Amino acid sequence: MALSAQALFAMASDFGFIEYLCDQLQGAGTITYRKMFGEYALYCEGKVVGLVVGNSLFVKPAQDTEALYGDGPRGAPFAGAKAWYAVQERVDDRHWLCALVRATEAALPLPGPKKARKRSSSQQKP
Repeated sequence: MALSAQALFAMASDFGFIEYLCDQLQGAGTITYRKMFGEYALYCEGKVVGLVVGNSLFVKPAQDTEALYGDGPRGAPFAGAKAWYAVQERVDDRHWLCALVRATEAALPLPGPKKARKRSSSQQKP
């Protein structure tokens, strides 16, 4: 079942839901979040493992997590995105959610080094 990105954009995520997810994921490792474009990216050990859009959690799919996730619902967290795992129906299952996030984190590569920003000519010092 695919979820409509348009339906999700009608409502921004509230911070209470982010706090709830972080509490649910305490056993998954170091969980952090970052507000991006009015919604949130969810990190485990410094890797983006999920997006929270319209108070719905989408977990990044990885080949190593297919068996754990199975044929559960998938959806695009935003227009034009590939389908991610739409795990909203199982966010209350702490054990399963932690296992999925840990497996996702383990399957993802480390983030690359950030590139230095170029200064525009108006910002350069004389």
